[in-house]
Amino acid sequence: MFVSPGPFVLQIGPLAVRWYGLLFAIAVLLGTWLAQREAIRRGEDPDQLLNVIVFGVMIGLIGARLYYVLFNWGYYGSRPLKILAVWEGGLAIHGGLLAGGLAAVIYSVRKKLPVLTYLDIMAPSAPLGQAIGRWGNFFNQEAFGVPTDLPWKLYIEPSHRPPDLAAYEYFHPTFLYESLWNLLVFTILYFALRRRLERIPGALLLCYIGLYSVGRFFVEGLRIDSLMLGPVRAAQVMSLMLIALSLIGLAWLSAVAKRPRS
Repeated sequence: MFVSPGPFVLQIGPLAVRWYGLLFAIAVLLGTWLAQREAIRRGEDPDQLLNVIVFGVMIGLIGARLYYVLFNWGYYGSRPLKILAVWEGGLAIHGGLLAGGLAAVIYSVRKKLPVLTYLDIMAPSAPLGQAIGRWGNFFNQEAFGVPTDLPWKLYIEPSHRPPDLAAYEYFHPTFLYESLWNLLVFTILYFALRRRLERIPGALLLCYIGLYSVGRFFVEGLRIDSLMLGPVRAAQVMSLMLIALSLIGLAWLSAVAKRPRS
């Protein structure tokens, strides 16, 4: 059974350090270190890569927040100052990936950097960072699943339960499911595919997109706080689109790689 100790690592008067922010910082620093090591191995400039990462993370954070806020405008529209309270949670990973990825591409193109190579270098760091960051949901008691009595159930305090599920105490720890899946995706990308796909720029990135989306699709089906597009879950729709994109992209890259060179 999982029980959150609360959202604060340390609190002294009005000053507080939240687990959510600390884990985010750890995820970015560890992912950056890993990507820079890979850049050096591939003979790329780690300082240029750092610039891409910083720009991508900054824009990605904004995109993740805006994506979440837009889907919850009924709440944030009447509390505009809450839009800035990212330390309380409320980041949508799909918004972050789209905005951050686009920012990285634009920056790399403008600086005449090898775009696909840089994205491949950063690809394994993304699921590793997500695996770490998902624990922020645990400490904030958010993004949990439907009620359950499984041995690994998650206790949620009454103040964090939806009104229609107030009678239930234990829920699926979907943060844990996604964290473990992301850790598996990282392991596959970094230890099994990284060197094998090095000669096909873009392939490792597409593998990350597809593998992550498969796990996210199923985990999302358990969550009770999904962002909705009418009657369907937005994250599941996005996951299916990204799976299709990765399969089509990998098929195209494979066909290109098999073409005889003139």
